[in-house]
Amino acid sequence: MQRRIFVCTNQKSGVGDDVAKALKKELKAQGVKNLLLDGEKVHTRIQTCNCLDLCKHCKKGPGAALIVYPEGDVYGKVQPKDVAGIVHYLAGGPVPSGHFLENEA
Repeated sequence: MQRRIFVCTNQKSGVGDDVAKALKKELKAQGVKNLLLDGEKVHTRIQTCNCLDLCKHCKKGPGAALIVYPEGDVYGKVQPKDVAGIVHYLAGGPVPSGHFLENEA
């Protein structure tokens, strides 16, 4: 399975780029870039994009919006310091509190 994490970089503060870099680093640190999850090989890639049309989730605070496919998980107000919990969740850990917004699936 190919997993994609799309990170919005449309914000003026540049936090989206910082979040994308932190995600790439954390995927490697936790060994989650390529893993076996429930018997299936999962390869995760980080992709920056201009707009995810999720500003409603980020207007009240700093941070980036991101969406994980194929799961359809949406996160908002994500800072670089928050990515360890998100990556841990992608590897089968508990849902990180405070940033998980919805599932589009």
